[in-house]
Amino acid sequence: MTRHAICADCHRPIIWTITEARKRLAVDPDPDPAGNTAIHRDGTGAWRSRRPTAELPLNGWERLHKPHVATCPARAEQLTLPVGVTSLATHRRKKANPR
Repeated sequence: MTRHAICADCHRPIIWTITEARKRLAVDPDPDPAGNTAIHRDGTGAWRSRRPTAELPLNGWERLHKPHVATCPARAEQLTLPVGVTSLATHRRKKANPR
């Protein structure tokens, strides 16, 4: 059985992967066909992740997983704004196309 890390916010198991840009990304440990992140273990045993594309589809040794940030219940609670804080997204003007 593989030991997984634990999310500090929701205390669920996660797998820390290294992306193609050498950044760390937490993914849910169970494969999900609706996921958008392909993960596999490299020769050193490290978990690697990438986004499959039309040019580089999912390989046989990779499995699709969801990034944990998309499924973390604690993260969803953090995204709601506190009382008295206004979202500026609705007030921002869109830039005109310079032509």
